[in-house]
Amino acid sequence: MTQHIAHSGAWGMALIMIVVATWFLYRYLAPKSWREWASAGVVQAFIIALYAEMYGFPLTIYLLARFFGLDRGKLNANLWSTLLGMGETGMMISMVLGYMLLFTGIGIFIQGWRELYRARKGNRLVTDGLYRFVRHPQYTGLFLGLFGEGVVHWPTLFSVVLFPVIVIVYYKLSRSEEKKVIKEFGDEYRSYMQRTPMFIPRWGQWRKFYDRSSADSDEIRGTK
Repeated sequence: MTQHIAHSGAWGMALIMIVVATWFLYRYLAPKSWREWASAGVVQAFIIALYAEMYGFPLTIYLLARFFGLDRGKLNANLWSTLLGMGETGMMISMVLGYMLLFTGIGIFIQGWRELYRARKGNRLVTDGLYRFVRHPQYTGLFLGLFGEGVVHWPTLFSVVLFPVIVIVYYKLSRSEEKKVIKEFGDEYRSYMQRTPMFIPRWGQWRKFYDRSSADSDEIRGTK
């Protein structure tokens, strides 16, 4: 395939995005155990594969064009818009939707981290704020962000395959973490588990969940 593919060859930008995303990942996940390091490693592989294709070389589109007869006249866009023949317009739509999910996920992720950090400092079980809706809001935010950036905005074979793997890995990590919390808080946490979903808020609570992530930032600024 000799046709030039737009949105490629910017390896410097790919490196910058990988470094920034990796710093953010380890800054807030702060892995300690081997299981946490392994889980973070899967996410880092997702990040490297995603931005290497987004800014470096679009391997997924190349393979589809080379071996599956993808229309080579409509390659200057992301995978979804290329497959649907929507060109730049389709890419713009998926980019906007993807970034909405990405920044929503980042906001939920950071607010969940802050609430957990304050609870740990006070040596208490956190069941309010975002934790009133889900038991692991940090991971909910992580899933939303990765889905928005690596599946909606710029899907690749690697990101689409790795995303469900990441969900499974963090589900198992969450179960392991909950066993430790049960040892510390006992029936209080068991009761909390019974009334609170793990990752996905109950039907009709997504709006409150999102609003709470924004309201928590206002409360934090107001206390300073």
